[in-house]
Amino acid sequence: MERPFAAHIRENADIQSIKEHLEGTAHLAKQFGDAFDNGDYAYVCGMVHDIGKYSKEFQKRIWENGPKIDHSTAGAIEINKLIRNFGRLMAYCVAGHHTGLQNGGSIVDMPDEATLSGRLKRNVASYAYYTYEIILESVCPQSIPKFTPIADKGFSIAFYIRMIFSCLVDADFLDTESFMSDGKVARMMGESVEILYDKLLVEISRYREPTRVINIKRNEIYTQCIEMAKEEKGLYTLTVPTGGGKTISSIAFALTHAIKHKMSRIIYAIPYTSIIEQNAAEFKRIFGNENILEHHSNFEYNDSSEATEIEKNQKLATENWDASIIVTTNVQFFESLFSCKTSRCRKLHNIANSVIILDEAQMLPLQYLKPCVRCLSELVKNYGCTVVLCSATQPALGAQFPSEIVSREICRDTDSMYNFFKRTRLKKIGMVTDEELIIRMNQEKQVLCIVSTRKQAQNLFEGMSGDGCYHLSTLMYPEHRKKILTEIKKRLKEGSSCRVISTSLIEAGVDVDFPVVYRSAAGLDSEIQAAGRCNREGRRPVEESFVYIFDPEYKYIKHMPSMLKRPLSITQMIERQYSDDISSPAAISEYFKLLYQISGNELDSKNIVKRLEDGAVQGMSFPFEQISNDFKIIENETYSVIVAIDEISKELVERLHRGERTQGLFRMIQMYTVNLYSRDYEALCGIGALEQIDKGIIDSGLSVLTDLTKYHKDMGLQCPENGGVAIFR
Repeated sequence: MERPFAAHIRENADIQSIKEHLEGTAHLAKQFGDAFDNGDYAYVCGMVHDIGKYSKEFQKRIWENGPKIDHSTAGAIEINKLIRNFGRLMAYCVAGHHTGLQNGGSIVDMPDEATLSGRLKRNVASYAYYTYEIILESVCPQSIPKFTPIADKGFSIAFYIRMIFSCLVDADFLDTESFMSDGKVARMMGESVEILYDKLLVEISRYREPTRVINIKRNEIYTQCIEMAKEEKGLYTLTVPTGGGKTISSIAFALTHAIKHKMSRIIYAIPYTSIIEQNAAEFKRIFGNENILEHHSNFEYNDSSEATEIEKNQKLATENWDASIIVTTNVQFFESLFSCKTSRCRKLHNIANSVIILDEAQMLPLQYLKPCVRCLSELVKNYGCTVVLCSATQPALGAQFPSEIVSREICRDTDSMYNFFKRTRLKKIGMVTDEELIIRMNQEKQVLCIVSTRKQAQNLFEGMSGDGCYHLSTLMYPEHRKKILTEIKKRLKEGSSCRVISTSLIEAGVDVDFPVVYRSAAGLDSEIQAAGRCNREGRRPVEESFVYIFDPEYKYIKHMPSMLKRPLSITQMIERQYSDDISSPAAISEYFKLLYQISGNELDSKNIVKRLEDGAVQGMSFPFEQISNDFKIIENETYSVIVAIDEISKELVERLHRGERTQGLFRMIQMYTVNLYSRDYEALCGIGALEQIDKGIIDSGLSVLTDLTKYHKDMGLQCPENGGVAIFR
């Protein structure tokens, strides 16, 4: 009996034919692509992606464990010929469905080059048997791709390719998983948007008749969010001062808006992992743990044999974001949108038809602002999304968006809200030495001081005296910082002595309330965010709640990079123009306008937008792989140092030594990891304090701190002096 053309064979010898796999993948891909009205193009990609498996060579591989064979190029060649004008776009998707999106290359590329142009010239094993089972002409789309190009269209086309690619790779994975598991992998993540909205109403009912004036104002903001949620999809801003209840109001807008427009999910993106857990915990309290998908580097779902069904489903949902509420980071969100890897691109199609909330929108990475804004524009214009930019210090991003994308403010009177929620007075006090600052700090019972360098934070902390003194910086591993923050919040609530020295990691979204705050001079947005940690609940008179802005000693700023000097200079200009109230909405808007104007080309430091725009006029040749490598919100010149200081972290390191290398293990290890730039890393290596993991095998950039005397119980990792003084969070 002649063997059938097999795509997959289970351990029990059951066979999935190629035709079954192509049709199953195509139907799933079409379902995903229909979310942005392009299911026909996703479908045809599904139907051709594995036709290379019809070759005798591949069948020998799958039946007899023969040598590996390229089976992706065949489908790319066929779809490039099949679809007039747009075949090359789909060829990117098919050629890369295992290895990822490749660079387009040029017409002179040779067949052995790892570019799409090279791949399309290859002589691959004959796969002509597919014609007995598949009639490609019958699945060819009858219309052009449905999206409206923005600007010079290259960015839009490249973005479209990514979205179709996402439909294909997720569908391919899910169809394969379903067959290989005999349908036993259940992907059921949480409840519907409608049920979650009902849960929100239960939470809000507790505050329906507020008595405190501050809660009445918070209720006004919430009500305005509900009203505006009934408007059309698009770009919105939500400008709510610190203490205005932005988190609950924004999620209320999102759920109401999603129900109104039959949208699939809410994606809540936050700048830093240091504050994401706070928001996720609040959402879990309201909606239930099973309904919140956390996806960031400091969180790992249990996928062991002891894991609950909820945990298993949540783990699976991180692969493609098939959940109603996702809480993630800017890094995960934007780097996925520019990634070429199949694992990161699987989720992209599920961003379509979503409400995207960007919390602390002023923290969008300045050096990637233009490509980030273009992505948001594409999602709004072509993929049915609504984007909400949330901040107490709303960046003036309107001019950065294309003219056809116009934002609407959700709160009707931001000036009156600002005046009501104003809780502090910013006071410039000039240059203050460390010695003077320590004296001032030690005289206060509860006080927070935020500085821009880790070295100054350590120097100040060493001078502190008395009970309840704390230090926070990224030289402490995340689990350590989390523990210290818990202690700080407890002491503040009890009214106990609490004096904190911190780098700027504390100023964006961390829910602490100090009577007095000191902040070393920084960009206006940072100074105002620092003020949000002072008199947060308005329990003290504004006249008694000071945020002192001071200039640090010269040794801390002499090596400051120009990227940080510029916000300082612009802030000084704004101070002269708005001397009456430097923290007013008008001052903040003018600050960001000047910052973006003066930054110019540095808003796209890697020239990503231009390279993609140029791709359209260079034969639809897009540098997907190059851009994926270039777009790194957290640059790669950092080294991860594991601090194995307790039983849990020691066991994780032992698993590394035993040879385990899994994504889950690395994510758990990150809770005990400090990231260092090369100068600090090399200084620790120089004194023999580190042991590199996988030395001689891969340059993993992962090391273990072998000299635990270099980790201070209060200040974290102690880098030798020649490690330099740098600006860090």
